[in-house]
Amino acid sequence: MALFRAALQELEPPGTGQQMYITHAEVERLVNTDPSGVCPPTALDGQIVAARERIDARVARSLEQGMVPTLIQLARMFQLAPFEQRALTACLAPELDSKYDKIYAYLHDDVARKRPSVRLILDLLCHTPVERWRARALLTDRGALLRTGLLQLWDDAASPSGNGDLARFLRLDPAILNFLLGANSIDARLEPAVSVVAPGADDGVTDGELAQRLQALVEHHLDPKQAAAGRLVVNLHGARGIGRRRLALAICRRFGWQLLRIDLEQLLDGQADAEQVLRLALRQSLLWQAPVYLEHLDAVLERDGGKTLGRRLARHIAQYCRLVFVASTRPWRAAELFEGFGFHQMRLPLADAARRERAWRSALQTLEAAGPDWAPLLARQFRLSPGQIADAVNGARNECIMVERRVELDDLHAACRRQSHHALADLAVKVEPVYRWDQLILPADKLERLRELCAQLRYRHRVLEEWGFGARLSHGKGLSALFTGPPGTGKTMAAEVIARELGLDLYKVDLSGVVSKYIGETEKNLARIFREAESSNAILFFDEADALFGKRTEVSDAHDRYANIETSYLLQKMEEYEGVVILASNLRENMDEAFVRRLRFIVDFPFPDEADRLRIWQTHFPAAAPVSGDLDYPRLARQLAVAGGSIKNIVLNAAFLAAADGDAIGMRHVLQSARREFEKMGKRWDDAQMTKRVAAVG
Repeated sequence: MALFRAALQELEPPGTGQQMYITHAEVERLVNTDPSGVCPPTALDGQIVAARERIDARVARSLEQGMVPTLIQLARMFQLAPFEQRALTACLAPELDSKYDKIYAYLHDDVARKRPSVRLILDLLCHTPVERWRARALLTDRGALLRTGLLQLWDDAASPSGNGDLARFLRLDPAILNFLLGANSIDARLEPAVSVVAPGADDGVTDGELAQRLQALVEHHLDPKQAAAGRLVVNLHGARGIGRRRLALAICRRFGWQLLRIDLEQLLDGQADAEQVLRLALRQSLLWQAPVYLEHLDAVLERDGGKTLGRRLARHIAQYCRLVFVASTRPWRAAELFEGFGFHQMRLPLADAARRERAWRSALQTLEAAGPDWAPLLARQFRLSPGQIADAVNGARNECIMVERRVELDDLHAACRRQSHHALADLAVKVEPVYRWDQLILPADKLERLRELCAQLRYRHRVLEEWGFGARLSHGKGLSALFTGPPGTGKTMAAEVIARELGLDLYKVDLSGVVSKYIGETEKNLARIFREAESSNAILFFDEADALFGKRTEVSDAHDRYANIETSYLLQKMEEYEGVVILASNLRENMDEAFVRRLRFIVDFPFPDEADRLRIWQTHFPAAAPVSGDLDYPRLARQLAVAGGSIKNIVLNAAFLAAADGDAIGMRHVLQSARREFEKMGKRWDDAQMTKRVAAVG
């Protein structure tokens, strides 16, 4: 306060020609702390010195008792110079006492200008022109006060024009005002995207080894004895619900910290000034002295490739944060953005079957009548994270509440599938499996191979994890199969039967959306498919796979070279992929031999003989369909040498012909439909011969 009185005494009283609403005597009364009256100017210096000594003594006593005043805390956090601390105090004064509105208006010689301007701060706190010039730089965007947003510049519509930034007002940022007043709450402008999470006793992770490794890394980088200590950014990447936040909370619990959670997707949604919002959010970590957990980094990376926002994010992390956990589904390759910083990527793998079973048992305890074998069955069948398992149980419960019945195992199967393919539907076509084993007409040895395929998928956790075979495989842990044979022989139907048997979704990859004439685009599309399928728990089905997985050729031009690069890239992704892939091709000899050698199963689908065609004809007529007595299945199987796919088309079209006639499905409807199918396939149809056959039937 003595500073304001000294500045006041140095100013000349306003001229008598000006109309003043705040008198000199009134201001003197507001700033005077001497109860005896007006203090003479000769005593001001002594009062200023005495006031500073009292303040310094009180601060020293507080520090000795372990209590650091908030202004001192702020100065240490942002490394503020003495002038910057006094400027903050000058801006804080009118927030605490309204009398400073009159004092500042008087000093501005303008009753409307009640807040400190840049010029007034310089006049009050600087005594020489040299001091003013040096201090002026501290009140620009390069100074800590404005760069970090502790103070804000704002215009006064009534201020004289032509004065530039000197005439602009300075005010405390609302969050900084709350901090100085001891109310260290989350900035209201950032809610609900930013929150503080206090770790509880149950925030540990099931993978204790992973937590121990991360704890050792944090201790090393934050140890002040280390030469490069002080800052660490850890990118925790893995599938949704894998436990990234729980891992960060476990570290905080061990060190006694709170965790500042920032949802980047929610924070930046609809924000025009993303950099300003990022700065405010990350500045909270400095005010709270808390590690940061940045979730949904993928939302940032998807915007302009993550280049601009990624650089801004890294810059503000470097400015405000000591320890940051960045959560994403895929790795953030940003080591070059954090020079002089510790930066580490840590992948959180999907839990093995044993840990998935424990997660299922814990989640199923909330259900009334869960079967004792549900947990192991679901754990083996679906590779879900603990978070996804909890969501699946909650989703199944809510679905059953709406229809007022208990949760069954099939409900959990459906809920698991809903958890598994959030993004895969954008890249492939979902096929609803409707066929069963009794509808799949194949030779016995082929059916046996398909059942072996299902068994390998059902028991792979035992062989790869419990029996240790997975530790001996660097790649090729997935299950891949090639179905070959003429069109219509049941390749797609077999894929549906397998998906239905295993309770998995089936996705048919649309080759038209994958293969691109532009160099490199096909690889990008395939990379997205395999990345999303990794945690989808779905079967990928590539029909007409020789278009993608075909033989590599001799290089005669650039097109051949890039086609071979695509094929080699596919081979690499197939070996890395740990899910289920089924390839279908009409001609096995068109497939690249490198693919064929690495496939776990190869099943040839032969053209059906007469006996198999008879069974196919019989299975394609539903029990509810009206069938005429003249329908001769043996004769159709003997005289129409077509595959099962064509038989399905013939039967369906014959049913529509019969419906149009208002009659049961008869031989004439089937033969008429067969004629259309032959014409479509480009096969010869002999009307005279077929007429004789119809007459013979009659």
